[in-house]
Amino acid sequence: MQPESEISAGVDSSRPAPDSVGPVAIVAGSGRLPIQVVEHLEKTGQDYRVLAFRGFAALELRKKAHANVDLLDLKTILSTLDEWNPRAVSLVGAVRRPGFSALLGAYSALRNMQEVKEVIARGDDQVLRGAVMLIEERGHRVVGAHELAPDLVASRSLSSVLQPHDDDRQAIAVGLDLLASLSAFDIGQGAVIARKHVLAIEGPEGTDRMLRRVGHLRQSWLGLRRRKEGGVLIKAAKRGQDLRVDMPTIGPRTVAEAAKSGLSGIAIGAGSTFVLEQDETLRVADRLGLFLIAVDLPWMERAHV
Repeated sequence: MQPESEISAGVDSSRPAPDSVGPVAIVAGSGRLPIQVVEHLEKTGQDYRVLAFRGFAALELRKKAHANVDLLDLKTILSTLDEWNPRAVSLVGAVRRPGFSALLGAYSALRNMQEVKEVIARGDDQVLRGAVMLIEERGHRVVGAHELAPDLVASRSLSSVLQPHDDDRQAIAVGLDLLASLSAFDIGQGAVIARKHVLAIEGPEGTDRMLRRVGHLRQSWLGLRRRKEGGVLIKAAKRGQDLRVDMPTIGPRTVAEAAKSGLSGIAIGAGSTFVLEQDETLRVADRLGLFLIAVDLPWMERAHV
């Protein structure tokens, strides 16, 4: 293990331990998930603070945020959390990974340079875990959004009116095997499978763009129509993934993109996938003629809720 620099972010023993009745701190990125988590906290009467990332968090959330900060301003992020002394901190929403040099500059102010290089080089999951580590070293407890708002997580009973056919179930099995085997390579959480054929694997572009890529592949040569050829989007947490960060998420837009791409349906990991606007997502699936089901992941303990 590399030695830490003298200005390393260690546990600050000079300040009190997090108050068990203090606020929940939401460190908010982009998308609807941070908004829905905040709405859940408000509905359940929980005290909270929002630290929103400029350029990522939605405008409606930035307006009600208690602080807005740049993604790489780690000193301000940590000092703000120290000031709030929350009972728990949750990193919610997506962010685009900055370049290597930008990350190196931000983290090296708080960690040993060689240690930072090694973490950044390992991939997005390790960078996110590095952020969690910095927060925990300040004495804060980091929790997943699924722990704060469990109603947003897909239960094993989640199901649309339509159900998968035999070809679809075969595709789901292949997709789960594929995602399990790819977990070690820190690749995306989704894939599109038609029977036993892999049509696409999610990369840094995200799920929606992957689905559009599948749709473009299926256009006729004149580009005038799409052929409905079936296939399934499988979206699931990676093997060994820390569910406190970057938990798989779908919503009505995902279903709409899957329909445009000619897919038959969507299968998601039970107990480990967020479904935004769950009722509306199921309505869209039914209206567009797609199945949507939650399946247990062999590599997840207690995957169903």
